[in-house]
Amino acid sequence: MQFKILPLLILASFATIAAPLSYNGTAHVIEGQATITKANLFTCQHGQSRSSPIGVKTENGQKFSVPASLQYQPQYFTTDLYNECSGVIPASIAEVDLSAVPVIEVDKDGEVVTGYIFADNYFELFINGKLIGVDPIPFTPFNSNIVRFKVKKPYDIAIKVVDWEENSGLGTENNRGKQYHPGDGGLIASFSDGTTTNAEWSAQTFYTAPIYDLSCATEVGQQRLTKSCNAEGRNSYGKAYSLHWQIPQDWQTNNQYISWPKSVEFTEQEIGVDNKKAYMNFQPLFSGAGASFIWSSNVILDNLVLFRYHVK
Repeated sequence: MQFKILPLLILASFATIAAPLSYNGTAHVIEGQATITKANLFTCQHGQSRSSPIGVKTENGQKFSVPASLQYQPQYFTTDLYNECSGVIPASIAEVDLSAVPVIEVDKDGEVVTGYIFADNYFELFINGKLIGVDPIPFTPFNSNIVRFKVKKPYDIAIKVVDWEENSGLGTENNRGKQYHPGDGGLIASFSDGTTTNAEWSAQTFYTAPIYDLSCATEVGQQRLTKSCNAEGRNSYGKAYSLHWQIPQDWQTNNQYISWPKSVEFTEQEIGVDNKKAYMNFQPLFSGAGASFIWSSNVILDNLVLFRYHVK
């Protein structure tokens, strides 16, 4: 998919409000844009990339990094499966040297597991709480990744996935002829031990935007629901709110979070990967291996989703 890159408007202020009476959930509600702390996290050396700003929003003394707090450092970058920015553009897995992928040790006496990951847009992967790797491209162009780690069964997978935003704190990007259009997310992964993403994975939302009518956001148990919220693109955002929840420090290891709501599966057509070589060149490794695209219940408005899965 081709995107038109527009100059990033750095917004120096934002508004904070107490949760309006029309909202009865547990989120911190914040109106308006974020204060940008970094205008662009990444620039593609061999192609076009969209601006990937980092911002901060504050409510009652609590700060939230948007779109997420990250461990985006080169020493954690995963190996490229497909990455046009680094010039790694194989036509299939047959052109990939798997032996060159470093093995991260979780258990000395474990087995080596190879994983293939495609995330829209950014991910951080943890195995038994240990950081295995992070996505080298936070936004676009779309890329895919290989990881290898040594672990004993049973083990726990935790993945932080971020749907990036050009308009910091508003959950929107310039797309489809609209300056403020919500993006969509998606995660698909398969592992050599037979583990694949599906509706059995747990998923919880921690950042949702834009919300124009707070009465559309509801909660049922642990489910943070926004299915009835307006997800159309706009050329001006007016009063736009974002919903934020603090991430538990032990979310990668505490198995109480396995009880988060189950993931929702989405088709390849719903995610829109037909024109993305980073996925289509390796389709047999993903959907061909039985994996499904997953997200929270709202693949458009939910911008930060944490996944947990226990491998038996």
